[in-house]
Amino acid sequence: MKDLKFCPKCGQQSLKWDGEKKWNCSECDFILFHNVAGAVAVLVKNGDEILFTRRNQEPNKGKLDLAGGFVDPKESAEETCVRELFEEMKLKVDISQLKYLASLPNIYEYKNIIYNTLDLFYEYHISEKFEVNLEISEISEAVWLHKEQINLDDIAFDSQRKFLEKYLK
Repeated sequence: MKDLKFCPKCGQQSLKWDGEKKWNCSECDFILFHNVAGAVAVLVKNGDEILFTRRNQEPNKGKLDLAGGFVDPKESAEETCVRELFEEMKLKVDISQLKYLASLPNIYEYKNIIYNTLDLFYEYHISEKFEVNLEISEISEAVWLHKEQINLDDIAFDSQRKFLEKYLK
Protein backbone atom coordinates (compact mmCIF):
# COMPACT_ATOMS: atom_id res chain seq x y z
CA MET A 1 0.00 0.00 0.00
CA LYS A 2 2.81 2.36 0.85
CA ASP A 3 4.29 1.95 -2.65
CA LEU A 4 1.65 4.28 -4.14
CA LYS A 5 3.09 7.78 -3.85
CA PHE A 6 2.20 9.71 -7.01
CA CYS A 7 -1.25 11.23 -7.39
CA PRO A 8 -2.91 10.08 -10.64
CA LYS A 9 -4.78 13.41 -10.87
CA CYS A 10 -2.07 16.06 -10.31
CA GLY A 11 1.08 13.93 -10.69
CA GLN A 12 2.67 15.13 -7.47
CA GLN A 13 4.41 12.76 -5.04
CA SER A 14 1.78 13.64 -2.46
CA LEU A 15 -0.42 10.55 -2.11
CA LYS A 16 -0.80 9.44 1.52
CA TRP A 17 -2.23 6.11 2.74
CA ASP A 18 -4.41 6.40 5.86
CA GLY A 19 -3.43 2.90 6.98
CA GLU A 20 -6.90 1.45 6.53
CA LYS A 21 -8.98 2.26 3.48
CA LYS A 22 -8.00 5.28 1.39
CA TRP A 23 -5.30 7.41 -0.18
CA ASN A 24 -5.56 11.22 -0.13
CA CYS A 25 -3.57 13.71 -2.15
CA SER A 26 -2.30 16.63 -0.08
CA GLU A 27 -1.95 18.78 -3.22
CA CYS A 28 -5.39 18.36 -4.81
CA ASP A 29 -8.79 16.90 -3.92
CA PHE A 30 -8.06 13.36 -5.18
CA ILE A 31 -9.21 10.45 -2.97
CA LEU A 32 -8.87 6.77 -3.82
CA PHE A 33 -10.84 4.31 -1.70
CA HIS A 34 -9.54 0.76 -1.29
CA ASN A 35 -12.88 -0.88 -0.49
CA VAL A 36 -13.51 -4.38 0.78
CA ALA A 37 -13.50 -7.00 -1.98
CA GLY A 38 -16.19 -9.68 -2.15
CA ALA A 39 -15.10 -13.31 -2.33
CA VAL A 40 -16.85 -16.68 -2.16
CA ALA A 41 -15.90 -20.07 -0.76
CA VAL A 42 -17.97 -23.17 -1.53
CA LEU A 43 -18.19 -26.32 0.56
CA VAL A 44 -18.79 -28.95 -2.09
CA LYS A 45 -20.19 -31.86 -0.06
CA ASN A 46 -20.81 -35.52 -0.69
CA GLY A 47 -22.28 -37.02 2.47
CA ASP A 48 -19.85 -36.24 5.31
CA GLU A 49 -16.98 -35.42 2.95
CA ILE A 50 -15.92 -31.96 1.81
CA LEU A 51 -13.94 -31.19 -1.33
CA PHE A 52 -10.81 -29.10 -0.77
CA THR A 53 -8.30 -27.85 -3.27
CA ARG A 54 -4.58 -27.45 -2.67
CA ARG A 55 -3.29 -24.01 -3.64
CA ASN A 56 -0.70 -23.97 -6.41
CA GLN A 57 0.21 -20.30 -5.99
CA GLU A 58 0.78 -17.69 -3.31
CA PRO A 59 -0.59 -16.68 -0.97
CA ASN A 60 -0.38 -19.87 1.11
CA LYS A 61 0.83 -22.14 -1.69
CA GLY A 62 0.44 -25.81 -0.71
CA LYS A 63 -2.32 -25.20 1.84
CA LEU A 64 -5.90 -26.47 1.59
CA ASP A 65 -8.57 -24.13 0.31
CA LEU A 66 -12.27 -24.24 -0.41
CA ALA A 67 -13.16 -23.70 -4.05
CA GLY A 68 -14.05 -20.10 -4.85
CA GLY A 69 -12.60 -16.71 -5.59
CA PHE A 70 -13.22 -13.00 -6.01
CA VAL A 71 -16.52 -11.55 -7.18
CA ASP A 72 -16.20 -9.86 -10.58
CA PRO A 73 -17.90 -6.52 -11.37
CA LYS A 74 -21.61 -6.87 -12.15
CA GLU A 75 -21.66 -10.43 -10.80
CA SER A 76 -23.68 -11.81 -7.88
CA ALA A 77 -22.00 -13.95 -5.23
CA GLU A 78 -23.95 -16.96 -6.50
CA GLU A 79 -22.83 -16.31 -10.08
CA THR A 80 -19.26 -16.15 -8.76
CA CYS A 81 -19.69 -19.59 -7.17
CA VAL A 82 -20.88 -21.03 -10.49
CA ARG A 83 -18.08 -19.38 -12.49
CA GLU A 84 -15.27 -20.25 -10.05
CA LEU A 85 -16.29 -23.91 -9.65
CA PHE A 86 -16.37 -24.28 -13.42
CA GLU A 87 -13.07 -22.42 -13.95
CA GLU A 88 -11.24 -24.32 -11.20
CA MET A 89 -12.69 -27.83 -11.64
CA LYS A 90 -15.05 -27.85 -14.64
CA LEU A 91 -17.91 -28.52 -12.18
CA LYS A 92 -21.30 -27.36 -13.49
CA VAL A 93 -23.35 -25.99 -10.61
CA ASP A 94 -27.11 -25.55 -10.37
CA ILE A 95 -27.24 -22.01 -8.96
CA SER A 96 -30.60 -22.72 -7.28
CA GLN A 97 -28.96 -25.43 -5.15
CA LEU A 98 -26.33 -23.15 -3.57
CA LYS A 99 -27.05 -22.52 0.10
CA TYR A 100 -25.64 -19.39 1.76
CA LEU A 101 -24.16 -20.16 5.19
CA ALA A 102 -22.19 -17.20 6.59
CA SER A 103 -19.78 -14.34 5.97
CA LEU A 104 -16.46 -13.48 7.61
CA PRO A 105 -13.85 -10.78 7.05
CA ASN A 106 -10.43 -11.84 5.80
CA ILE A 107 -7.10 -10.40 4.69
CA TYR A 108 -5.64 -11.49 1.36
CA GLU A 109 -2.13 -10.30 0.50
CA TYR A 110 -1.18 -10.50 -3.15
CA LYS A 111 1.99 -9.00 -4.67
CA ASN A 112 2.55 -6.75 -1.64
CA ILE A 113 -0.98 -5.35 -1.69
CA ILE A 114 -3.25 -6.18 1.22
CA TYR A 115 -6.88 -6.71 0.28
CA ASN A 116 -9.56 -6.71 2.94
CA THR A 117 -12.17 -9.18 1.80
CA LEU A 118 -15.63 -10.23 2.89
CA ASP A 119 -15.74 -13.99 2.35
CA LEU A 120 -19.21 -15.42 1.70
CA PHE A 121 -19.56 -19.12 2.45
CA TYR A 122 -21.88 -21.41 0.49
CA GLU A 123 -22.70 -25.10 0.61
CA TYR A 124 -23.33 -27.25 -2.47
CA HIS A 125 -24.36 -30.92 -2.17
CA ILE A 126 -23.57 -33.47 -4.85
CA SER A 127 -24.99 -36.99 -4.97
CA GLU A 128 -21.76 -38.69 -6.04
CA LYS A 129 -18.09 -37.80 -6.25
CA PHE A 130 -16.85 -36.69 -9.64
CA GLU A 131 -13.58 -36.71 -11.54
CA VAL A 132 -12.01 -33.33 -10.80
CA ASN A 133 -10.58 -31.55 -13.85
CA LEU A 134 -8.19 -29.06 -12.24
CA GLU A 135 -7.02 -25.64 -13.34
CA ILE A 136 -3.36 -26.48 -12.57
CA SER A 137 -2.18 -22.87 -12.60
CA GLU A 138 -4.27 -22.27 -9.47
CA ILE A 139 -4.75 -25.73 -7.91
CA SER A 140 -2.28 -28.59 -7.54
CA GLU A 141 -4.80 -31.22 -6.41
CA ALA A 142 -8.32 -31.86 -5.19
CA VAL A 143 -8.80 -33.68 -1.88
CA TRP A 144 -11.98 -35.18 -0.43
CA LEU A 145 -11.81 -35.15 3.37
CA HIS A 146 -14.20 -36.63 5.90
CA LYS A 147 -15.12 -34.11 8.60
CA GLU A 148 -12.92 -35.89 11.15
CA GLN A 149 -9.87 -35.73 8.83
CA ILE A 150 -9.83 -31.93 8.56
CA ASN A 151 -6.87 -30.32 10.30
CA LEU A 152 -7.57 -26.61 10.62
CA ASP A 153 -3.82 -25.86 10.61
CA ASP A 154 -3.73 -27.08 6.98
CA ILE A 155 -6.32 -24.51 5.85
CA ALA A 156 -4.95 -21.56 3.84
CA PHE A 157 -7.01 -18.65 5.15
CA ASP A 158 -8.06 -17.40 8.58
CA SER A 159 -11.67 -16.84 7.55
CA GLN A 160 -11.98 -20.45 6.34
CA ARG A 161 -10.38 -21.81 9.52
CA LYS A 162 -12.80 -19.80 11.69
CA PHE A 163 -15.76 -20.80 9.54
CA LEU A 164 -14.84 -24.50 9.50
CA GLU A 165 -14.22 -24.55 13.24
CA LYS A 166 -17.86 -23.54 13.84
CA TYR A 167 -19.27 -25.50 10.90
CA LEU A 168 -17.70 -28.80 11.95
CA LYS A 169 -19.10 -28.69 15.52
